Amino acid sequence: MSTTDTRTLLLETALNLIWNSNYNSVGVNEICKQAGVTKGSFYHHFESKAELFCEATTHHWDVIRRDLDCILSPINTPLEQLENWLQFIYINKLGDDKDNVPGCAMFSAGMQTGCGDTRITDTLQLMTERGAKYNQALVRSLKDGNYLLESPEQDIEQIARLMQQYVQGAISHAQVTRNIVNVKQDLPQGVYRLIGLKPEFWFSAKPTWPRTEDA
Repeated sequence: MSTTDTRTLLLETALNLIWNSNYNSVGVNEICKQAGVTKGSFYHHFESKAELFCEATTHHWDVIRRDLDCILSPINTPLEQLENWLQFIYINKLGDDKDNVPGCAMFSAGMQTGCGDTRITDTLQLMTERGAKYNQALVRSLKDGNYLLESPEQDIEQIARLMQQYVQGAISHAQVTRNIVNVKQDLPQGVYRLIGLKPEFWFSAKPTWPRTEDA
């Protein structure tokens, strides 16, 4: 196995283990065992679990970014982009199993580690800011298309942050109540109200993502 392959394997193994468990309970030994590599190989690539987590977060973002680029592609209308964004939340953050709501492993890990390691908090902050920029692009597209209610206090950057905060709260609610049906039902209207989507455009478009193989 090449050095690059080993590094990628460690990143993806760490992501899967943290996603299915939590940051604090996953150790270097478990990561190495699951990946089928030695601790020597681990420390050749990463000086600590914290560094691995930061690199894995960046690796995870690269995957998410490709999806977001498709979701918010200009080949989709602004309303389709919005419905695609909601579909992304349904599939990747809520799922279909009330007993195993995926949520965001990176956000959960950040809560578990607290502010004890600035490398982790800085990495998570950067990931949050990157996500907010995509939200800003979505809101700006809707605004330019005259799909939003006019408001003198409209602040696109703030709306983008509020979208993140609202969705994360909804995901946490689903995890605690084990009720993804209500969250999926309520999420669109909550987002529509939050961004100020004109009522005549509520539920007026269908998502174009993910595309089927024969589409």
